[in-house]
Amino acid sequence: MAEFDVDLFVIGGGSGGVRAARIAAAHGARVMIAEEYRMGGTCVIRGCVPKKLFVIGSHFRQDIEDAAGFGWTVPPAGFDWPTLIANKDKEIARLEAAYTTNVEKSGAQIVKSRAVIEDKHTVRLLENDRKITAKYILIATGGAPNHGAAIPGIEHVISSNEAFHLKELPKRIVIQGGGYIALEFAGIFAGFGSDVTVIYRGDNILRGFDEDVRTHVRGEMEKQGITILTGCTVTKVDRHGESFTTHLSNGSSIGSDQVMFAIGRHPNVANLGLEKAGVAINPNNGGIAVDHFSRSSVDSIYAIGDVTHRFNLTPVAIREGHAFADTVFGKREVRVDHANIPTAVFSQPEVGTVGLTETEARAQFNHVDIYKTMFRPIKATMSGRDTRVLMKLVVDGATDRVLGCHIVGDAAAEITQAVAIAVKMKATKADFDATIALHPTAAEELVTMRTPTARHVRQAAE
Repeated sequence: MAEFDVDLFVIGGGSGGVRAARIAAAHGARVMIAEEYRMGGTCVIRGCVPKKLFVIGSHFRQDIEDAAGFGWTVPPAGFDWPTLIANKDKEIARLEAAYTTNVEKSGAQIVKSRAVIEDKHTVRLLENDRKITAKYILIATGGAPNHGAAIPGIEHVISSNEAFHLKELPKRIVIQGGGYIALEFAGIFAGFGSDVTVIYRGDNILRGFDEDVRTHVRGEMEKQGITILTGCTVTKVDRHGESFTTHLSNGSSIGSDQVMFAIGRHPNVANLGLEKAGVAINPNNGGIAVDHFSRSSVDSIYAIGDVTHRFNLTPVAIREGHAFADTVFGKREVRVDHANIPTAVFSQPEVGTVGLTETEARAQFNHVDIYKTMFRPIKATMSGRDTRVLMKLVVDGATDRVLGCHIVGDAAAEITQAVAIAVKMKATKADFDATIALHPTAAEELVTMRTPTARHVRQAAE
């Protein structure tokens, strides 16, 4: 008789948990995975995928407007929000079914229930109060929207979760936040025709990104008619029937049809039984504390993805889940390298970035060269749209290694994915220069910038 009911019990059916379950099963492990909502997790159901669909849909308005410059006569276009929502729901249902099928094909068993940890080897399924013993437990419960401190009227505020299911497109919307989600939804709603106001407490949006990127994105968004108010916060939300008044810390107020908060996400660690099992929380970020192999303070319990609050990106969770399964069940230690992770903000304009910002590089290296260009994309020369692309390389002046790449403009994410390979391989600026340009493209600028636009040399201490 087996000592445990299963070899691995996974809590959470998102991208990371699913990858871990499938790979562990492929290694011969007996796997059970519990999901209380829908298979696919945040990314598939209410995150990256539906968000990208909305971004694509909202961008057609610009495409239709730009067509005139190329000789097209387009009759007045109409947009129907319920059709978008219905078609999005169909696609998400298809993806959820695919996730379920792939897990089942791997040999892992899915249970539709919330699961809580009883001890280092036991979980309890709340659906039927059933206890399952497991040699290893993997926590992959992700994160959830965080509205911050309670304010009067907080109950009227929606998050990105609800934004995907609104019955109608708001004519006016106030969005608090200055990061990925806030700016992506600002572009989405503006693209569909909403009047958008962004509220952010800091001095500029996209905290943590390169300063040139932050400035450029803000300028481009404001050209599109999006109002960005920085240095203030929402202090109160009043409801008046179907409309709202948002009060700000600077004493002003804004009327709207919806108020959305996108100020961050917190790890889903509540009511999982972590304290009972002795699983430690990282005091610095509120996520489950883990080592380089995603092992928690309890040797039989691991955690991956957003619940650890390390790098809250879906591909990172997938890589961590795969590495966990290979390490624990594949008989080979695999450690995830979290350096030089590429990331994209699907704002409008789009941002793609990998490696160090200029500020980070100058803090770490004595000699930093900057190569930067801003130019009008070829499409805009005919459409007449007032927009510019930003491309920037951060280079170690001593070794010529490319430390970072930052792009703002159409296809920024697609370009950055390819550049990330070069950055990961520690390519030099000379390697970029030796690469023949692919013309006419925006990306060719990355291999044709020859002269530094700035040089920063730290003087040696005497």
